[in-house]
Amino acid sequence: MVRAVIDRVFERRLAALVNTRERGAALAGGRRGLEREGLRVSPAGRVSQQGHPPQLGSALCNAHITTDFSEALLELVTPTFNDNAALAQYLGDLHHFVMRYLGDELLWAGSMPGEIDGESEVPIARYGRSHRGHFKEVYRRGLQTRYGGLMQAIAGAHYNYSFPERFWPQWAEMLEARGADPGFVSAGYFDLLRNYRRHGWLALYLFGVSPALCASFAPAPRDPELQPLGPGTLHLPHATSLRMSDLGYRNRDQSAVRVSVNSLADYLRDLQHATHTVHPPFAALGVCVNGQYRQLNANILQIENEYYSNIRPKRAPAAGESTMRALARGGVEYVEVRALDICIFEPTGVCMDEMHFMEAFLALCLLRASEPIDATTQQQLDQNHLLVARRGREPGLRLQREGRPIALQEWAAELLDQLGGICELLDAGDPTRRYRRTLDRQLEKLRDAELTPSARLLRELRRSAVGFAEYTRTLAEQHRARLLDARGHEPAVLAGFAAEAAASLAEQAALERADRGSFAEYLARTLGPDLA
Repeated sequence: MVRAVIDRVFERRLAALVNTRERGAALAGGRRGLEREGLRVSPAGRVSQQGHPPQLGSALCNAHITTDFSEALLELVTPTFNDNAALAQYLGDLHHFVMRYLGDELLWAGSMPGEIDGESEVPIARYGRSHRGHFKEVYRRGLQTRYGGLMQAIAGAHYNYSFPERFWPQWAEMLEARGADPGFVSAGYFDLLRNYRRHGWLALYLFGVSPALCASFAPAPRDPELQPLGPGTLHLPHATSLRMSDLGYRNRDQSAVRVSVNSLADYLRDLQHATHTVHPPFAALGVCVNGQYRQLNANILQIENEYYSNIRPKRAPAAGESTMRALARGGVEYVEVRALDICIFEPTGVCMDEMHFMEAFLALCLLRASEPIDATTQQQLDQNHLLVARRGREPGLRLQREGRPIALQEWAAELLDQLGGICELLDAGDPTRRYRRTLDRQLEKLRDAELTPSARLLRELRRSAVGFAEYTRTLAEQHRARLLDARGHEPAVLAGFAAEAAASLAEQAALERADRGSFAEYLARTLGPDLA
């Protein structure tokens, strides 16, 4: 589709929202939540070798305090809120509660880890003796077997968002659709997903904050473009997010996995293929060897969660239901943005500007026209993301749009200009104009790349002269002191976290008592006999 047509479609849709009875208010008040990962480290900054603190409850059953790949990699999960301030307050309360039980340990401040001698320093998470817990542990052992454990020590933040229910009937009326049934809503979310694939590099430029890494973490053979920056530190001079580059969480072993977002049916078809097709190199690693499971199966993906993507369509599953089955049953309920670095300068790892921006940006991705993406176009879009992750602040950097080169600055300026109208809608009735002020700060970053958090981190590293690992450890100490400050945290809220932790331990014990049959039988029930 020609760009001018795309722009006219967006302008017409935005004007239609403004001219509704509610003057676009149906766009405000969506549900949003956060998942923040963070490594527990020793006072010296090394990955913790201690078990998950029991005061935090069961990592298997506590909905708000769990672990990701590693026993040391905490994952703090909020409920959903229709206001960013309430979300930030909950996330702060949760961090305060957690820090009270970490002893002298720190919560690592950034996405990229510090000093690591090898995979043996990244212990796989443990979830107890139940079949369900063993399933989660074997899945992680499969990730380690297939890709190595070091990549799994990288931390990020996920932003989950769903548009208000009252928005969809208005959207259906504007598009002259028959109604806002689950199929219509899913199609809208897939419009958003395709546009995020087109434009998500903008979030890397504005909020990426992992331009450097500890030399001990650099993959071998070392990338020839990496340059020294202080003791034990390597960096790319114009990088925004090494976490989201081929040096970080982008798994080059999954480069052949193609999952379409042209429709829910296409998405489920491609994931079904990947989770049901044996991959000979993985089969050669063995599945169950001498009675010990190395991976859940030998398929391209063990389960759908193994597919790494910047953004995913999601639906909360029922008990015992997989994500794919939930999507097939009820359609898309929300999207999960997974491409956000931990904000190294914020104690909770997420900044308010980022939340405001992502809400407006996801609305932009929905409102813009969104043509299907073919395989060739997807390769160009992937390359755009990689270029911005590695070289996003490089003067004159050019990306590919519709098969033609365009300066990052020009393309970004067009997107931020269109965000202005959406921010006006989200700010309706708010004298503080939070969204517009957030947008203005992003425009400043576009005019001056030195204002981006990635540039700020490189300046701080040069000024400190202590290297990435020591600088980040010092920040983690400062964050710990702020997070342990009890002011602003209601005792009743903290008591609620403690009660949830205790209940989760009881739930895990009940699961372990209730298990029947073998783990192989559990696999067959959970995955289906063809996958198990």
